[in-house]
Amino acid sequence: MISVSEALDHLFSLASALETETVPLDRAAGRVLARPVSARRDQPPFPASAMDGYAVTTAAPGDRFTVIGESAAGHRFDGRVGPGQAVRIFTGAPVPPGATRVVIQEDVTRDDDRITLKATLDDNPYIRPAGTDFRNGQTVEAPRRLGPQDVALLAAMNIAEVPVTRRPKVALISTGDELVMPGDTPGPDQIIASNTFGLAALLRDLGAEARILPIARDTRESLIHAFGLIEDADLVLTIGGASVGDHDLVAPVAEELGMDRAFHKVAMRPGKPLMSGRLQDAMMIGLPGNPVSAMVCGHVFVAPVIRSLLGLPAAPAPRHTARLSKALTANGPREHYMRAQLTNDGIQALDRQDSSLLSVLGAANALLIRPVGDPPREIGDRVDYLPL
Repeated sequence: MISVSEALDHLFSLASALETETVPLDRAAGRVLARPVSARRDQPPFPASAMDGYAVTTAAPGDRFTVIGESAAGHRFDGRVGPGQAVRIFTGAPVPPGATRVVIQEDVTRDDDRITLKATLDDNPYIRPAGTDFRNGQTVEAPRRLGPQDVALLAAMNIAEVPVTRRPKVALISTGDELVMPGDTPGPDQIIASNTFGLAALLRDLGAEARILPIARDTRESLIHAFGLIEDADLVLTIGGASVGDHDLVAPVAEELGMDRAFHKVAMRPGKPLMSGRLQDAMMIGLPGNPVSAMVCGHVFVAPVIRSLLGLPAAPAPRHTARLSKALTANGPREHYMRAQLTNDGIQALDRQDSSLLSVLGAANALLIRPVGDPPREIGDRVDYLPL
């Protein structure tokens, strides 16, 4: 068996960043910036007032000034401020030439067009210099997933269109005579196909386009038909049939269709059987059919592959650490991803870890990671986990 990290390395060798497309800024959130972009102006583009008040040349308690005009956001004062003069100014408005500071209105007494500065006057100039936020030509580096704050920054930089990595197209194929789609009536020996829908939701959260294909039955003809529907997919995920049993036909049929296949037994649980290769122009990953195994492999293997296809660094899913709130016995020879609950008190593994129990996975908000041969762990020990 190979380690999880070795399996990931092999998958990364099959995945390369997809091509770039340009999207309007209002559709850029959640996309991966493919190339650096640069600001097209300074922000602010002029010295701006940080407060409502009065723009003056100098200021000391008791000084008196004559108000000669007003500067508001979008409407600057068209003139210069001289000694003994003041311009009424509002937050964000351009500071007129000649002014060196803004006196906040709370520190001023006004009588008609005359103001007097109070004894409470402080030393803060309340002026934001031009380019305080960013300068013309300042760069937003790539690759990076664009969040709402990034979109706001790009808008302020006067960037209306953004180069992003195309969304990966993923075809999902559930296999097995025992499966029916949600909403159908199962026979006495059948169950509902759940893995495909959970994985499709995960893929969409990651920024991919997921397409659920019809269930492939345990026959060569049905599998060939399913593979014929992958069309322009960048990645094909099969769920089930990836082992070496008499009814596990995915690997031989994929090879018959020209797939350069690598079959791995990964030292992990839940999981273990994992198939990978290329089929037509698509990367392919064969996942185990157990419900929890498929979803755990989705987080451990598929999610990093999708990030790699999007042009983000080829790296394992980011791990976090937390203190144990319940002791653990020693782990065995496979890396264990235990369904767990993370609370303010720490993290604890849920009692039932059978790989068929989706209800336990549904109750979990983390996967607690036990390394190979990890010794017993006590309350308070720090452990790694993946958030769900």
